[in-house]
Amino acid sequence: MKKRTNITTMDEMKEKLFGKIGTKTRDEYEKGFENFKMGIMLKEARLKKGLTQEQLAKKIGTTKSYISKIENDIKEVRISSLEILVVIGFGGKLELRIML
Repeated sequence: MKKRTNITTMDEMKEKLFGKIGTKTRDEYEKGFENFKMGIMLKEARLKKGLTQEQLAKKIGTTKSYISKIENDIKEVRISSLEILVVIGFGGKLELRIML
């Protein structure tokens, strides 16, 4: 069996497309990806709890539009709003970590 040598890793692809870690373009990409991930995690939690966007919005005193914008990476969520979503909306606990 012949070994493939033309495989590109995800890190190599990101470096090729967005530059090295620490460059402005790469930092913007990474920040955007983190916001996208946050929206996906919130949507998954909402669905796991069996809530519609409308029901979640009513629980936390906001609009369906706001929930939709967070889930679809149109609007960034503040930590204070994230805590309200998790604690009041989902009945969960928010834990933040700093990893160096």
